[in-house]
Amino acid sequence: MKKMDLQIIIGTVIGVLIIFALIKIISLPFWLLKNSIVGAIILYAINFIGIFTIKVTFIHCLIVGVFGVPGIVILYIYLNYLK
Repeated sequence: MKKMDLQIIIGTVIGVLIIFALIKIISLPFWLLKNSIVGAIILYAINFIGIFTIKVTFIHCLIVGVFGVPGIVILYIYLNYLK
């Protein structure tokens, strides 16, 4: 292989890696927003059913959306017993 071919291959690989990194960085806020909406729906459902009450805030919705059922348990314990 010529030196020029190796530089083109390395440049292409670095370019593709930069594009993938940018896609990840750009998609992160949308992922967080989607999980927050799912968490809000779950918290509203829990509050509506009346199992227990957890105040619906963005942080609580994000915790429930990201961690799921363990997030609900942690929030319940924190808000009712540790705070």
